[in-house]
Amino acid sequence: MISKKIAEDLRNASFIRAMFEEGEKLRRTYGPEKVYDFSLGNPDNKPPEKVKKTLKNLILEDNPNLHAYMSNAGYPDVKAKVAAHVQNESGISLTGENIIMTCGAAGGLNVALKALLDPEDEVIIFAPFFVEYLFYVGNHGGKGVIVPTIKDTFEPDPAELEKHLSSKTKAIILNSPNNPTGVVYNEKILGEIAKVLEAAEKKFNTTIYVISDEPYTKIVYDGVKVPSLLKAFKNAISINSFSKSLALPGERIGYIAVSSAIDNWKLLIDAMTFTNRTLGFVNAPALFQKVIAEALDEEVDTSAYLKRRDMLYNHLISLGFECVKPQGAFYLFPKALIPDDVEFKNRALKYNLIIVPGKGFGCPGYFRLAYCISQKTIENSLEAFTKLAAEFR
Repeated sequence: MISKKIAEDLRNASFIRAMFEEGEKLRRTYGPEKVYDFSLGNPDNKPPEKVKKTLKNLILEDNPNLHAYMSNAGYPDVKAKVAAHVQNESGISLTGENIIMTCGAAGGLNVALKALLDPEDEVIIFAPFFVEYLFYVGNHGGKGVIVPTIKDTFEPDPAELEKHLSSKTKAIILNSPNNPTGVVYNEKILGEIAKVLEAAEKKFNTTIYVISDEPYTKIVYDGVKVPSLLKAFKNAISINSFSKSLALPGERIGYIAVSSAIDNWKLLIDAMTFTNRTLGFVNAPALFQKVIAEALDEEVDTSAYLKRRDMLYNHLISLGFECVKPQGAFYLFPKALIPDDVEFKNRALKYNLIIVPGKGFGCPGYFRLAYCISQKTIENSLEAFTKLAAEFR
Protein backbone atom coordinates (compact mmCIF):
# COMPACT_ATOMS: atom_id res chain seq x y z
CA MET A 1 0.00 0.00 0.00
CA ILE A 2 2.74 2.47 0.92
CA SER A 3 6.32 2.70 -0.31
CA LYS A 4 8.85 0.26 1.12
CA LYS A 5 11.12 3.12 2.13
CA ILE A 6 8.40 4.93 4.07
CA ALA A 7 7.32 1.67 5.68
CA GLU A 8 10.89 1.21 6.91
CA ASP A 9 11.10 4.84 8.06
CA LEU A 10 7.90 4.42 10.04
CA ARG A 11 9.44 1.48 11.87
CA ASN A 12 12.43 3.66 12.74
CA ALA A 13 10.38 6.78 13.44
CA SER A 14 11.30 9.27 16.10
CA PHE A 15 11.16 8.29 19.76
CA ILE A 16 10.35 11.95 20.48
CA ARG A 17 6.86 11.87 18.99
CA ALA A 18 6.26 8.37 20.32
CA MET A 19 6.97 9.56 23.86
CA PHE A 20 4.76 12.62 23.39
CA GLU A 21 1.89 10.30 22.43
CA GLU A 22 2.65 8.21 25.53
CA GLY A 23 2.35 11.40 27.55
CA GLU A 24 -1.04 12.13 26.03
CA LYS A 25 -2.31 8.76 27.25
CA LEU A 26 -0.99 9.38 30.77
CA ARG A 27 -2.52 12.87 30.87
CA ARG A 28 -5.92 11.42 30.05
CA THR A 29 -5.52 8.87 32.84
CA TYR A 30 -3.92 10.90 35.64
CA GLY A 31 -4.55 14.53 34.64
CA PRO A 32 -1.94 16.88 33.15
CA GLU A 33 -0.72 18.18 36.52
CA LYS A 34 0.46 14.70 37.53
CA VAL A 35 2.35 13.92 34.31
CA TYR A 36 5.89 15.23 33.78
CA ASP A 37 6.41 15.39 30.04
CA PHE A 38 9.96 16.23 28.94
CA SER A 39 9.56 14.85 25.42
CA LEU A 40 9.06 17.77 23.00
CA GLY A 41 11.25 20.82 22.41
CA ASN A 42 8.15 22.99 22.16
CA PRO A 43 9.02 26.38 23.70
CA ASP A 44 6.48 27.65 26.22
CA ASN A 45 7.77 31.24 26.05
CA LYS A 46 5.55 33.82 24.39
CA PRO A 47 6.77 35.63 21.26
CA PRO A 48 8.22 39.10 21.91
CA GLU A 49 5.71 41.95 22.03
CA LYS A 50 7.06 43.43 18.79
CA VAL A 51 6.17 40.23 16.94
CA LYS A 52 2.56 40.47 18.09
CA LYS A 53 2.30 44.20 17.33
CA THR A 54 3.80 43.78 13.86
CA LEU A 55 1.44 40.90 13.10
CA LYS A 56 -1.56 42.96 14.20
CA ASN A 57 -0.51 45.98 12.13
CA LEU A 58 0.07 43.89 9.02
CA ILE A 59 -3.33 42.24 9.27
CA LEU A 60 -5.11 45.55 9.75
CA GLU A 61 -3.36 47.48 6.97
CA ASP A 62 -4.96 47.66 3.53
CA ASN A 63 -2.43 45.73 1.45
CA PRO A 64 -4.06 43.66 -1.31
CA ASN A 65 -0.80 41.78 -2.02
CA LEU A 66 -0.04 40.73 1.55
CA HIS A 67 -1.07 37.12 0.93
CA ALA A 68 0.07 36.83 -2.69
CA TYR A 69 2.84 34.78 -4.29
CA MET A 70 6.31 36.23 -4.49
CA SER A 71 9.66 34.94 -5.73
CA ASN A 72 10.29 31.37 -4.54
CA ALA A 73 13.28 32.72 -2.61
CA GLY A 74 11.13 35.21 -0.70
CA TYR A 75 10.42 38.94 -0.61
CA PRO A 76 13.48 40.95 -1.75
CA ASP A 77 13.09 43.51 1.05
CA VAL A 78 12.87 40.75 3.68
CA LYS A 79 15.92 38.96 2.29
CA ALA A 80 17.89 42.21 2.35
CA LYS A 81 17.04 42.75 6.03
CA VAL A 82 17.93 39.16 6.93
CA ALA A 83 21.23 39.47 5.06
CA ALA A 84 22.12 42.67 6.93
CA HIS A 85 21.24 41.00 10.23
CA VAL A 86 23.34 37.89 9.52
CA GLN A 87 26.22 40.03 8.24
CA ASN A 88 26.18 42.09 11.42
CA GLU A 89 26.37 38.94 13.57
CA SER A 90 28.87 36.96 11.49
CA GLY A 91 31.10 39.65 10.02
CA ILE A 92 30.68 37.99 6.61
CA SER A 93 29.62 40.19 3.69
CA LEU A 94 26.13 39.24 2.48
CA THR A 95 23.32 40.73 0.41
CA GLY A 96 19.75 39.68 -0.16
CA GLU A 97 21.00 37.50 -3.04
CA ASN A 98 22.64 35.19 -0.48
CA ILE A 99 19.33 34.51 1.30
CA ILE A 100 16.42 32.15 0.67
CA MET A 101 13.42 32.35 2.98
CA THR A 102 12.19 28.89 3.99
CA CYS A 103 9.47 26.97 5.80
CA GLY A 104 11.48 26.75 9.01
CA ALA A 105 14.90 25.18 9.45
CA ALA A 106 13.52 21.73 8.61
CA GLY A 107 12.31 23.03 5.26
CA GLY A 108 15.65 24.76 4.75
CA LEU A 109 17.62 21.57 5.42
CA ASN A 110 15.55 19.63 2.90
CA VAL A 111 15.90 22.40 0.32
CA ALA A 112 19.69 22.44 0.73
CA LEU A 113 20.09 18.66 0.70
CA LYS A 114 17.86 18.29 -2.36
CA ALA A 115 20.00 20.83 -4.22
CA LEU A 116 23.30 19.18 -3.22
CA LEU A 117 22.87 15.42 -3.14
CA ASP A 118 23.26 12.82 -5.84
CA PRO A 119 22.29 9.20 -5.05
CA GLU A 120 24.61 7.61 -2.47
CA ASP A 121 26.34 10.88 -1.60
CA GLU A 122 27.34 10.83 2.06
CA VAL A 123 26.46 13.36 4.74
CA ILE A 124 28.42 13.37 8.00
CA ILE A 125 26.29 13.60 11.16
CA PHE A 126 27.80 13.79 14.65
CA ALA A 127 26.09 11.67 17.33
CA PRO A 128 24.08 12.45 19.33
CA PHE A 129 21.96 14.24 16.72
CA PHE A 130 18.44 15.38 15.95
CA VAL A 131 17.03 12.12 14.60
CA GLU A 132 15.20 13.69 11.66
CA TYR A 133 18.57 14.41 10.00
CA LEU A 134 18.74 10.80 8.79
CA PHE A 135 15.29 11.07 7.24
CA TYR A 136 16.11 14.41 5.60
CA VAL A 137 19.27 12.96 4.04
CA GLY A 138 17.40 9.83 2.95
CA ASN A 139 14.64 11.93 1.41
CA HIS A 140 17.06 12.97 -1.31
CA GLY A 141 18.93 9.73 -1.96
CA GLY A 142 21.83 10.45 0.36
CA LYS A 143 23.42 8.30 3.03
CA GLY A 144 23.89 9.53 6.59
CA VAL A 145 27.29 8.66 8.05
CA ILE A 146 27.20 8.80 11.84
CA VAL A 147 30.38 9.91 13.61
CA PRO A 148 30.64 9.56 17.42
CA THR A 149 31.63 12.58 19.50
CA ILE A 150 34.04 12.71 22.43
CA LYS A 151 32.48 10.61 25.20
CA ASP A 152 32.83 12.97 28.17
CA THR A 153 32.04 16.26 26.39
CA PHE A 154 29.93 15.42 23.30
CA GLU A 155 32.24 17.67 21.29
CA PRO A 156 33.19 16.63 17.74
CA ASP A 157 36.44 14.68 17.48
CA PRO A 158 38.36 15.90 14.39
CA ALA A 159 40.43 12.69 14.30
CA GLU A 160 37.28 10.56 14.31
CA LEU A 161 35.78 12.78 11.61
CA GLU A 162 38.82 12.23 9.41
CA LYS A 163 38.32 8.44 9.55
CA HIS A 164 34.79 8.76 8.14
CA LEU A 165 35.46 11.13 5.24
CA SER A 166 35.58 9.68 1.73
CA SER A 167 35.32 10.65 -1.91
CA LYS A 168 31.53 10.32 -1.49
CA THR A 169 31.32 12.88 1.35
CA LYS A 170 29.20 15.77 0.06
CA ALA A 171 28.32 17.58 3.26
CA ILE A 172 28.52 17.67 7.02
CA ILE A 173 25.71 18.84 9.30
CA LEU A 174 26.73 20.81 12.39
CA ASN A 175 24.22 21.73 15.09
CA SER A 176 25.45 24.18 17.75
CA PRO A 177 24.03 24.70 20.35
CA ASN A 178 23.32 21.05 19.98
CA ASN A 179 20.07 19.15 20.28
CA PRO A 180 20.05 17.02 22.46
CA THR A 181 23.15 17.91 24.53
CA GLY A 182 23.12 21.72 24.69
CA VAL A 183 26.85 21.73 23.86
CA VAL A 184 28.23 24.75 21.97
CA TYR A 185 31.11 24.07 19.55
CA ASN A 186 33.91 26.56 20.26
CA GLU A 187 36.20 28.28 17.74
CA LYS A 188 39.10 25.90 18.41
CA ILE A 189 37.05 22.82 17.55
CA LEU A 190 35.56 24.48 14.47
CA GLY A 191 39.04 25.44 13.29
CA GLU A 192 40.25 21.86 13.67
CA ILE A 193 37.22 20.56 11.76
CA ALA A 194 37.89 23.09 8.99
CA LYS A 195 41.48 21.84 8.61
CA VAL A 196 40.31 18.22 8.39
CA LEU A 197 37.73 19.10 5.74
CA GLU A 198 40.20 21.15 3.70
CA ALA A 199 42.67 18.25 3.71
CA ALA A 200 39.94 15.82 2.62
CA GLU A 201 38.86 18.12 -0.22
CA LYS A 202 42.44 18.19 -1.53
CA LYS A 203 42.86 14.44 -1.08
CA PHE A 204 39.65 13.50 -2.91
CA ASN A 205 39.45 16.56 -5.21
CA THR A 206 35.94 17.30 -3.97
CA THR A 207 33.96 20.04 -2.27
CA ILE A 208 32.49 19.34 1.17
CA TYR A 209 29.69 21.68 2.25
CA VAL A 210 29.18 22.57 5.90
CA ILE A 211 25.46 22.82 6.64
CA SER A 212 24.91 24.62 9.92
CA ASP A 213 21.55 23.97 11.61
CA GLU A 214 21.22 26.97 13.94
CA PRO A 215 17.78 27.30 15.60
CA TYR A 216 19.24 27.58 19.13
CA THR A 217 21.94 30.22 18.60
CA LYS A 218 19.98 32.81 20.61
CA ILE A 219 19.40 30.48 23.57
CA VAL A 220 22.72 30.36 25.42
CA TYR A 221 23.79 30.71 29.06
CA ASP A 222 26.61 31.80 31.32
CA GLY A 223 28.04 34.30 28.84
CA VAL A 224 28.78 31.65 26.20
CA LYS A 225 29.23 32.95 22.66
CA VAL A 226 28.24 30.89 19.61
CA PRO A 227 30.90 31.22 16.88
CA SER A 228 29.67 31.93 13.36
CA LEU A 229 30.00 28.90 11.10
CA LEU A 230 29.73 31.18 8.09
CA LYS A 231 32.99 32.69 9.30
CA ALA A 232 34.61 29.38 10.27
CA PHE A 233 34.13 27.53 6.96
CA LYS A 234 34.59 28.50 3.31
CA ASN A 235 31.77 26.27 2.01
CA ALA A 236 29.25 27.22 4.67
CA ILE A 237 25.46 27.14 4.40
CA SER A 238 23.74 28.58 7.47
CA ILE A 239 20.16 27.45 8.09
CA ASN A 240 18.12 29.07 10.83
CA SER A 241 14.56 29.47 11.99
CA PHE A 242 12.62 31.66 14.38
CA SER A 243 10.94 28.71 16.08
CA LYS A 244 13.07 29.03 19.21
CA SER A 245 14.55 32.54 19.09
CA LEU A 246 11.10 34.16 18.69
CA ALA A 247 9.01 31.24 20.05
CA LEU A 248 7.24 30.72 16.70
CA PRO A 249 7.60 26.96 16.02
CA GLY A 250 4.15 26.59 14.49
CA GLU A 251 4.60 29.42 11.99
CA ARG A 252 7.33 27.56 10.03
CA ILE A 253 9.50 30.52 9.12
CA GLY A 254 13.27 30.46 8.61
CA TYR A 255 16.01 31.12 6.09
CA ILE A 256 19.12 29.81 4.33
CA ALA A 257 22.23 32.01 4.13
CA VAL A 258 24.83 30.90 1.56
CA SER A 259 28.41 32.11 1.87
CA SER A 260 29.75 34.14 -1.06
CA ALA A 261 33.05 32.28 -0.59
CA ILE A 262 31.51 29.14 -2.11
CA ASP A 263 32.62 28.65 -5.70
CA ASN A 264 29.70 29.44 -8.02
CA TRP A 265 27.48 30.26 -5.03
CA LYS A 266 24.87 31.94 -7.20
CA LEU A 267 24.24 28.65 -9.01
CA LEU A 268 23.73 27.03 -5.61
CA ILE A 269 21.23 29.76 -4.71
CA ASP A 270 19.40 29.14 -8.01
CA ALA A 271 19.31 25.41 -7.27
CA MET A 272 17.92 25.95 -3.77
CA THR A 273 15.33 28.42 -5.03
CA PHE A 274 14.25 25.75 -7.50
CA THR A 275 14.10 22.99 -4.88
CA ASN A 276 12.18 25.30 -2.55
CA ARG A 277 9.48 25.27 -5.23
CA THR A 278 9.66 21.68 -6.40
CA LEU A 279 9.59 20.19 -2.90
CA GLY A 280 6.18 21.83 -2.58
CA PHE A 281 7.12 24.60 -0.16
CA VAL A 282 6.77 27.09 -3.09
CA ASN A 283 7.77 29.96 -0.78
CA ALA A 284 8.05 30.69 2.91
CA PRO A 285 4.82 31.95 4.56
CA ALA A 286 4.22 35.44 3.18
CA LEU A 287 2.76 37.02 6.30
CA PHE A 288 5.48 35.81 8.64
CA GLN A 289 8.26 36.84 6.29
CA LYS A 290 7.04 40.39 6.86
CA VAL A 291 6.66 39.83 10.61
CA ILE A 292 10.16 38.56 11.25
CA ALA A 293 11.69 41.28 9.05
CA GLU A 294 10.65 43.76 11.73
CA ALA A 295 11.73 41.60 14.66
CA LEU A 296 15.19 40.35 13.70
CA ASP A 297 16.83 41.95 16.73
CA GLU A 298 14.20 40.64 19.15
CA GLU A 299 14.79 37.62 21.39
CA VAL A 300 12.78 35.62 23.89
CA ASP A 301 13.73 35.89 27.56
CA THR A 302 16.10 33.01 28.33
CA SER A 303 16.22 33.65 32.09
CA ALA A 304 13.33 31.23 32.66
CA TYR A 305 15.17 28.51 30.73
CA LEU A 306 18.30 29.16 32.78
CA LYS A 307 16.39 28.79 36.04
CA ARG A 308 14.80 25.54 34.88
CA ARG A 309 18.11 24.18 33.62
CA ASP A 310 19.81 24.79 36.96
CA MET A 311 16.95 23.38 39.01
CA LEU A 312 16.73 20.16 37.00
CA TYR A 313 20.47 19.73 36.44
CA ASN A 314 21.38 20.28 40.11
CA HIS A 315 18.72 17.84 41.29
CA LEU A 316 19.79 15.10 38.88
CA ILE A 317 23.45 15.52 39.80
CA SER A 318 22.52 15.28 43.48
CA LEU A 319 20.84 11.94 42.71
CA GLY A 320 23.96 10.53 41.10
CA PHE A 321 23.19 11.14 37.43
CA GLU A 322 26.06 12.05 35.09
CA CYS A 323 25.33 14.93 32.74
CA VAL A 324 27.20 17.54 30.70
CA LYS A 325 25.88 20.94 31.78
CA PRO A 326 24.19 22.54 28.74
CA GLN A 327 25.66 25.78 27.42
CA GLY A 328 22.66 26.45 25.19
CA ALA A 329 19.32 25.20 23.81
CA PHE A 330 16.86 23.80 26.38
CA TYR A 331 17.76 20.14 26.78
CA LEU A 332 19.58 17.95 29.28
CA PHE A 333 21.16 14.70 28.08
CA PRO A 334 21.98 12.66 31.22
CA LYS A 335 23.41 9.17 31.29
CA ALA A 336 20.80 6.55 32.16
CA LEU A 337 21.31 4.63 35.38
CA ILE A 338 21.33 1.35 33.46
CA PRO A 339 22.88 0.62 30.03
CA ASP A 340 19.50 -0.01 28.39
CA ASP A 341 18.04 3.48 27.89
CA VAL A 342 14.78 2.11 26.46
CA GLU A 343 14.22 0.03 29.58
CA PHE A 344 15.15 3.07 31.66
CA LYS A 345 12.49 5.05 29.79
CA ASN A 346 9.97 2.33 30.64
CA ARG A 347 10.94 2.43 34.31
CA ALA A 348 10.50 6.21 34.32
CA LEU A 349 6.95 5.84 33.01
CA LYS A 350 5.98 4.23 36.33
CA TYR A 351 6.46 7.69 37.87
CA ASN A 352 4.71 9.49 34.99
CA LEU A 353 8.07 10.79 33.76
CA ILE A 354 8.10 11.14 29.96
CA ILE A 355 11.72 11.02 28.78
CA VAL A 356 13.22 10.23 25.38
CA PRO A 357 15.80 7.41 25.07
CA GLY A 358 19.21 8.37 23.75
CA LYS A 359 18.90 5.59 21.17
CA GLY A 360 16.59 7.93 19.28
CA PHE A 361 19.47 10.40 18.95
CA GLY A 362 22.05 7.84 17.89
CA CYS A 363 23.50 7.64 21.40
CA PRO A 364 22.20 4.69 23.46
CA GLY A 365 22.66 4.72 27.22
CA TYR A 366 21.46 8.32 27.66
CA PHE A 367 18.12 10.11 27.68
CA ARG A 368 16.90 13.58 26.73
CA LEU A 369 14.89 15.98 28.85
CA ALA A 370 13.37 19.07 27.22
CA TYR A 371 13.09 21.67 29.98
CA CYS A 372 11.15 24.22 27.91
CA ILE A 373 8.13 23.35 30.06
CA SER A 374 6.58 25.12 33.02
CA GLN A 375 8.60 25.74 36.15
CA LYS A 376 5.79 24.16 38.15
CA THR A 377 5.98 20.91 36.15
CA ILE A 378 9.72 20.70 36.77
CA GLU A 379 9.26 21.38 40.49
CA ASN A 380 6.60 18.68 40.73
CA SER A 381 8.77 16.20 38.82
CA LEU A 382 11.71 16.30 41.24
CA GLU A 383 10.21 13.80 43.66
CA ALA A 384 9.46 11.44 40.76
CA PHE A 385 13.12 11.58 39.67
CA THR A 386 14.15 10.90 43.27
CA LYS A 387 11.95 7.79 43.36
CA LEU A 388 13.23 6.64 39.97
CA ALA A 389 16.86 7.00 41.03
CA ALA A 390 16.18 5.10 44.27
CA GLU A 391 15.34 1.99 42.20
CA PHE A 392 18.99 1.72 41.13
CA ARG A 393 20.75 2.25 44.46
